[in-house]
Amino acid sequence: MVKDILKETEVKMKKGVEVVRQEFIKIRTGKATTALLDGIKVDYYGTMMPLNQIANVSTPDVHTLTVTPWDKGIIGAIEKAILVANIGLNPANDGTVIRVPIPPLNEERRKELVKLIKKFAEEGKISLRNVRRDAIENLKKSEKQEHYSEDERKRGEEEAQKLTDKYIKEIDALVVMKEKEIMEV
Repeated sequence: MVKDILKETEVKMKKGVEVVRQEFIKIRTGKATTALLDGIKVDYYGTMMPLNQIANVSTPDVHTLTVTPWDKGIIGAIEKAILVANIGLNPANDGTVIRVPIPPLNEERRKELVKLIKKFAEEGKISLRNVRRDAIENLKKSEKQEHYSEDERKRGEEEAQKLTDKYIKEIDALVVMKEKEIMEV
C-alpha cells in the first residue's frame, strides 16, 4: 500500500513539473508565436472554450499576433480573456481582428518575464507540496486501515519528502535555464 501511494505521488509530481514546463514554453523571448495564447480560455456564451477553438490565431510578423474570431460578437470576450490571462500582453481590438503586439524585450520587460517565471515556479512548488501533504495524509489513513507499522509509514513520509525535494530541484533547474534564456537574448 505504501508503494502504491508513493507511485501515485510521483506521477502527480511529474505532472506538476510538466505543467510548469508548459507554462515556461508559453513565455517567449520577444518573438511572436501562437503558443503564447495556448491555454487561454474564453467565456463563449456561458461555456469556457479554448481560444484556438473559437478564433484563428496567426503571426503576421515576428512582433505581432492576430486573433480573428469566427463569431464577431465575442471579440470583446476574447480581448478580456487575453488581458485576464496575465501574460503581459495588451490586445488592441479594431472591431474585426484583435492585434496583440509583442513588446521588444527591454531590460524592464526581461525582469517582468523573470518575475512571471518565478511566480509559475512557486505555484508549481506549492502544488508539489500539496501532493506531498496528500500523500502523508493517505499514508496515515492507510496505516490505521491496513495495520502496518508506524516505521513503514515514516519511511513512506521520508520517501514522499525525497520525491518533493527531487521535483522542486527540477523546477529550480527549469527556472535557471529559462531565466538565462530570457536575460541573454
